[in-house]
Amino acid sequence: MTTIRAVIRDRRIDVPAPSDLPDGTEVLLTIGTKLPDGDEPEEDVEEGWDNSPEGIASWLKWYDSLEPLIFSNEERAAWEADRQARKEWEKAHFEEHAEKLQRMWQ
Repeated sequence: MTTIRAVIRDRRIDVPAPSDLPDGTEVLLTIGTKLPDGDEPEEDVEEGWDNSPEGIASWLKWYDSLEPLIFSNEERAAWEADRQARKEWEKAHFEEHAEKLQRMWQ
């Protein structure tokens, strides 16, 4: 991720664009403030996530409640058989699919 500093002047955002960004490049500006110790605010925080200590504890509790995915011998055999059948179907229909894609791009 590239960080770009901007300045507000006359109620406009003055942004010196890096020379490696071509015209038409879409950018996302996040408004933040400096933290008391002078560090920059944390970046790459996705919207909708609760990154408070309580939110993290809640997520860890949910994560720890997940059951491991363990197959029985019968389930594993059925899964392998299904994978093999799908593989054979894809091999049998490869030419048909390739021709369809080729027609789409002509």
